[in-house]
Amino acid sequence: MLDLYISSGTKLNDDVLLVKIVSDRYYPAMVAHSDVSARTVAELVVQLGCLTRGEGFVANLTFAQWTALRYFSSVNRFSRTVSAFAEFHGTTRGTASQTIKSLVQNDYLTRKRSKSDGRSIDLTLTNKSKKLLAEDPFELLVDAASSLSNSASHTVEHSLERMLRRMVQQQGKRHFGKCPNCKYFQEDGCYANGNADYCCTLVDEPLKEAETQQLCVNFLPGR
Repeated sequence: MLDLYISSGTKLNDDVLLVKIVSDRYYPAMVAHSDVSARTVAELVVQLGCLTRGEGFVANLTFAQWTALRYFSSVNRFSRTVSAFAEFHGTTRGTASQTIKSLVQNDYLTRKRSKSDGRSIDLTLTNKSKKLLAEDPFELLVDAASSLSNSASHTVEHSLERMLRRMVQQQGKRHFGKCPNCKYFQEDGCYANGNADYCCTLVDEPLKEAETQQLCVNFLPGR
């Protein structure tokens, strides 16, 4: 297990410790050494996840429920379904349904028939859940990430993206991503509506500016 102390021997706060290790200790080492352990990188990712998961029992919500609220706050209208959430969370549709059912019962999510597909149900956040997300413990990890320099943030983002893409390919899972990097993204209007600035050519639907920065279950790397 990693020695979680910096050179002075002073122990850092748990919520920023691991990110600082990556930025201050391991990335400089990569310049001088080409043999950084892949296992060390994987262990750091897992430990960051464990720290975040440990902060998941806020406002009497479980980690899975928090994950669902974060998911529905960050995805576009094509991805607000039980099956899409199950794909993202890496769980079964039945387990995802139970998590969502509990959030609906407690007025954190609402169910509405999809306007584009009458066979499916759209799930959206309520005002109650939007207020709760302002106290999201995930922000501790966001704050820790903000301690990285711009260059380190760029390196970490692209490195983790590459790791994620490899794992979803190996496991045959979906890779959620954003419009600007998607094969189906079109910037010069939409077939269904010539006035739209952007379009998803997969479903032939116009896209708003804000939607292009949301995660999508139909994402396909290609740009």
